[in-house]
Amino acid sequence: MGTAISLDLADDLPAPELDGLAGDAFAWLREVDARFSTYRADSEVCRLDRGELPLSAAGADLRDVLARCAELWKVTDGFFDAYATGRLDPSGYVKGWAVQVASDRLLAAGAANHCLNAGGDVRVRGRSHTGRPWRIGVRHPWDAMSTCLVLTGTDLAVATSGVYERGHHVLDPRRGVPARGLRSVTVVGPDLGLADAYATAAAAMGPAGVGWLDGLPGHQHVVVTDDARLLHSTALPLAG
Repeated sequence: MGTAISLDLADDLPAPELDGLAGDAFAWLREVDARFSTYRADSEVCRLDRGELPLSAAGADLRDVLARCAELWKVTDGFFDAYATGRLDPSGYVKGWAVQVASDRLLAAGAANHCLNAGGDVRVRGRSHTGRPWRIGVRHPWDAMSTCLVLTGTDLAVATSGVYERGHHVLDPRRGVPARGLRSVTVVGPDLGLADAYATAAAAMGPAGVGWLDGLPGHQHVVVTDDARLLHSTALPLAG
């Protein structure tokens, strides 16, 4: 999906085993790209959108993703909308979901300490090679070489929706125009698929998204507004 992905495996395992774990993780992400990409005409998502693939014939993963997107539409009052662009595009959930599944599989396979980063959507577990909790920088929305703050933890899902790479690309689905007011929205929680979708929904809400995030149970957030204000949850796991 045009996203750079990196994987850091911090367990003291034999090199062939680490290679196998990494290979399995990247194979899964390539599979997700082939099936869910909106840029590939032969993907399940594009075929379903064109009416060439009945939903009943779609894979179980796609049916599950669409069901989750429908639930997210309800809980976000319509601001997370897989049809916001006028065509089916579940990418606002799929990227985080795919990385979460890859991380779950790594954990089940014995890689208890890892960091998987897909274009700024990050899932960390355990500890880094230093033996300390992982540190995750939240990119400064006006300076690609800087961070606006750093998070730390041993079991975190961190998703960011920002306009610094592709401009104001998140649509307000109610008005059908690009949302404005929030330059960057980062959501921290236990599941990267949900965090990804919540960040997208809050960005689509504009300034009202800050209040919505404040009331979101089990999650913390970092928001940078278009006028350069930095707002974040009091319980955010900040690095010292």
